[in-house]
Amino acid sequence: MFNGGMTTLPGSSSPGPGTATTRVPRRRAAEIDVDEARKAFFLMVGFIALIWILQVANWADHYHLDASYGILPRNLGHLGDIFTAPFLHFNWDHIEGNSGPLFVFGLLAAYRGVVRFLGVTLLVAITSGMAVWLFQSSNELTVGASGLIFGYFGYVMARGVIDRNLIDALAAVVMALSYAYILTVAIPGTPGVSWVGHLGGLVGGLAAGWIFRTRRSLRGAGGSKPSVGPGPGAPTQEIQVSQGHPRSDLYKELGDMGL
Repeated sequence: MFNGGMTTLPGSSSPGPGTATTRVPRRRAAEIDVDEARKAFFLMVGFIALIWILQVANWADHYHLDASYGILPRNLGHLGDIFTAPFLHFNWDHIEGNSGPLFVFGLLAAYRGVVRFLGVTLLVAITSGMAVWLFQSSNELTVGASGLIFGYFGYVMARGVIDRNLIDALAAVVMALSYAYILTVAIPGTPGVSWVGHLGGLVGGLAAGWIFRTRRSLRGAGGSKPSVGPGPGAPTQEIQVSQGHPRSDLYKELGDMGL
């Protein structure tokens, strides 16, 4: 019905001007999650391919890219390199050790939303890079994706706790145990390893778990109980869709059919 510029489908609450809402079954939300997981997989494949291509170029250039785009603490000319250093590595062993956990934790961090994952990556790159730039020894050049790895690990753990998603939390713990050697290099004093960057990445990941937490709206018509779908005991999830959204007509039709 039309009410003061608000478009609301029957049985839903009025969220705001120009916004249509309908109840969509959880199976529809699951399809959306599968689509995001597929995007996350190809995104991480591309990410790993990119750092390996850069490694080949870096090796062919006698690793001059490290010196040009790595983080040099408290050097203003290298401040912007906090965004390029995660893509570079010192040698083949370095990139081989990072590629596996980077792919796994990156996929876990991205499969619930690629756009959110990009925000998490930006935040972690800043916190990890700035920790190195501010607190690392002034004569030590730092590159590598391990700060991102710790950030993704922290994000998945925080997301599992904050969103009360046991699967995410358990997955993070299992993967951390599988890559236990990664955690051991976070100990201060490990030669040739920037534990400061790892700590900065972990802090950024934990913060991202809170900043990018899931905000749900599961109120029923009375505002006190979750709504129930067409099948006995089948809960549904309310998804707010703007009228200009390409799938708004589909959601409206599902709502009209009671789905």
